[in-house]
Order: sequence, then structure tokens, then C-alpha cells
Amino acid sequence: MPNILVIHGPNLNRLGKREPDVYGSGTLEQLNESLITLGSQLDAEVETFQSNHEGHLIDCIHDAEERVNALIINPGALTHYSYALRDALASVDLPAIEVHISNIHRREPFREHSVTAPVTQGQIVGLGFYGYELALRAVLELLKEKP
Repeated sequence: MPNILVIHGPNLNRLGKREPDVYGSGTLEQLNESLITLGSQLDAEVETFQSNHEGHLIDCIHDAEERVNALIINPGALTHYSYALRDALASVDLPAIEVHISNIHRREPFREHSVTAPVTQGQIVGLGFYGYELALRAVLELLKEKP
């Protein structure tokens, strides 16, 4: 059974409270529960991790290589400037999908560029929590194709 790690970056613990007009009213707990349930339905185990600290996210990515099969990551604002997080993703031999709840390409100009996307297999933006479901389905398909 594949094991997928979903990593949530800074401020995602504020889902449901922070800018609900941009991020919706659902909480991080609700999102995680829905992903764990969907994973079970798809014969996959889903783990989740959230931190507001860049170093903790990097450590989590490094540690993941030995125990999971793939990553789904929403780096939050670190998407736009964290070369350290980008390098962590590049350093592990795991497929990864980048997800953003809002459409980063329709927001402030500084949000339009992702330094992490080039080291992932794909990016899903602007579809709310549904983007995570699509990412989970996509990463499971990628694992089927992996030799």
C-alpha cells in the first residue's frame, strides 16, 4: 500500500480563519481528514504534517524519503522564495505534486512565481481543497508508472 505524505507550510494551520474569501471556510483538520479518508478508499495511507517553520519542513522532507512513496506539498508563502525548501525537494527521490488552494497566478505579482514547482512533477492551483484530492489521485497514478 503506497504511503503519501501531505505537507502543509506556513499559515495553513489558520485555514477556516484566515481570509476565508480566498482560502474557503474549511479547516486544516477537515482537509486532512478528507485526504486520509480518500486515501483509504484508494488503498493508500495518507500522513499529514504542518509547520510554520522552514527548517521543520525541510527536515520532514528529508526524513520522508525513507518511509513514504510520494509527497504532496503546499509550501505556502515559501513557494515564492525558499530555495532551501526547493533544494530539499530536489534532494529526495520522491515524486511530488505542489498544491495551492488559491490560484497563485491570479493574485499579487509576487505570488505568480514558484521556486519549488520546477522540482515537482506538477502543480495544481486554484481549485480549493479539491486540488488536494486531484493531487492524491495524480501522485498515485505516478507511482503506478514508476519502475
